[in-house]
Amino acid sequence: MVFVRMAYLMILLPFLSLVFASCGDKPEDTEQPVIDPFTVNVDPSVRFQTIRGFGGATAFHPTNGTLPTATDFNTLFGMGPGQLGLTILRIRLASDDDMAWRNTELNHSRLARAHGAKIIASPWSPPVRMKTNNNLIGGTIRNDSLAAFARYLNRFALWMEANGAPLYAVSVQNEPDITVSYESCHWSAEQMRDFLRNHGHLITATRVMAPESFNFNQIYSNTILNDPGAAANLDIVAGHIYGGGLLDYPLARNMGKELWMTEILDLDTTYNDALETAKQIHDCMTIGQYSAYLWWYLRRFYGPLDEAGRVTKRGWIMAQFSKFIRPGYVRISSRVNPSPNVFTSAYDGTNRLVIVALNLSNTNIRQSFSVQNRTVTHFTPHVTSETQNLAQGARTNIDASGRFVFTLPARSVTTLVLE
Repeated sequence: MVFVRMAYLMILLPFLSLVFASCGDKPEDTEQPVIDPFTVNVDPSVRFQTIRGFGGATAFHPTNGTLPTATDFNTLFGMGPGQLGLTILRIRLASDDDMAWRNTELNHSRLARAHGAKIIASPWSPPVRMKTNNNLIGGTIRNDSLAAFARYLNRFALWMEANGAPLYAVSVQNEPDITVSYESCHWSAEQMRDFLRNHGHLITATRVMAPESFNFNQIYSNTILNDPGAAANLDIVAGHIYGGGLLDYPLARNMGKELWMTEILDLDTTYNDALETAKQIHDCMTIGQYSAYLWWYLRRFYGPLDEAGRVTKRGWIMAQFSKFIRPGYVRISSRVNPSPNVFTSAYDGTNRLVIVALNLSNTNIRQSFSVQNRTVTHFTPHVTSETQNLAQGARTNIDASGRFVFTLPARSVTTLVLE
């Protein structure tokens, strides 16, 4: 019996050595690409939401910082080398007794408009004369002020247009469903429904967006959408994604309402956090099917520009989307998660296709792509990684079948522009 066991052991030894070798701690090699067997099929004939753009806000004077300059707006909204190509500016609709800030935001809007950007405005509070507590902080709007507030929003839109910065949309209220210690106003879902149903038609100078819930609370916005009169006066369903809310919203989509994510921030500034922002934008496009993604403050250490006006890693990450997915492009079908740690989305710009690919692993991944129902002849890659900032690679030909392979660098965002 001992002899038999020894014989078996001699036979098993080569196999056991392989098993134990595979269990060892091997350092990850970021130089040698891993072959990924899952092809990303891109099909322009399968279409989703229209993209309106990417951007951020200048809603308040930044704490311990300075206001963005004309040079900053060129960097943020321009399309030249070293610029980010943002296309939406969100401003604060300050009370009409604060004309100094209104004029500041008008100047911001003109600078952004010079690059073709859309301007949206959100009130943090109605004027104190329209509120129950006679204070810009907290309280709620008076029932006998609702019609006056609708006319107030419309007058602001007319004023912006007369001064060379027309609004694309105006919000009813920033984050009406949360209690805070700064300029604010609480609206119940029923109040906002009634306001839109009974007075929304008075806002004629621009589009209307609501409710801008702090966590894209669909129960809150369903109250509006399920009322035909209120829904008829609502153009854009907008919300923020603090603490949740990044979900598909079939009710809004089936009613033909665009979905906009109009504010988010992350105070952390490591490269890992910048990559998390890339994944968040990807999820907003593919899960939420949002038409817009807006960061909070544009010039702040945690934003796309720091206080010195330098582009941050988060800014370069945002530019991987904003500089190539232009307003009017349509998201199209692609394999969203072809393999672990790889995520893709694709967009049709009529004369070109754009694929944004995230590789969140510590290893280079050789990813295959296939374009269907469209003839493309070549692509140009642009990469942001820990050591690169929107670095343009060599133009590469695509074979007649529409197939090509590209090595996605470790921990990177790659934008492939297909002509």
